[in-house]
Amino acid sequence: MQIAEPLLVAIEELSKLPSIGKKTAQRLALYLLKSNGEQFESLVKALEDLKAKIKFCERCFNLSEEQLCIICKNEKRDKSKICIVEEASDVIAIEKTHEYSGLYHVLGGVLSPLTGVTPDSLKIKEFLKRLEKEKAKEIILALNPDTEGEATALYLSKLIKPLRIKVTRIARGLPIGGDLEFADEATIGRAILNRGDF
Repeated sequence: MQIAEPLLVAIEELSKLPSIGKKTAQRLALYLLKSNGEQFESLVKALEDLKAKIKFCERCFNLSEEQLCIICKNEKRDKSKICIVEEASDVIAIEKTHEYSGLYHVLGGVLSPLTGVTPDSLKIKEFLKRLEKEKAKEIILALNPDTEGEATALYLSKLIKPLRIKVTRIARGLPIGGDLEFADEATIGRAILNRGDF
């Protein structure tokens, strides 16, 4: 069966998105093709703005429109606590719980020697420099409970403990091998409230 080249290209590009297979990509492409011009242009503009206007916070590496993200600029946040997460999606997941009022630090991944992710690939040096300037009393490790997350947590705890800063980890309310961003709000909230020493 022959498919028009622009439609074929659109299906191919959409299928590159996470969790989007060829059939879903085809349905999305056909939906976009049928949508009115205003709806289509609105989506295109939103995607262009996403790429053009969003950058990383220069302090915590969360997503932001400005040099500092909304959380880092918020004077009401508890500056004595810094929660270390893998990705910005984890910040969103924790914020939805309304159980945490401290700051964050986004590593941009976890250690994975097999795929070439080393400490230099992550925002670990930036975090240690940040600790020199800020008066954090507690570092909360909120990394996914999988092999790479555990290895990263252990590595970080060995770097932080000599600084005489309390290191805790979120409670084990999350399934082993699961991703933080896919857990429900109640589970993440309970995990934050019941964190323990690492």
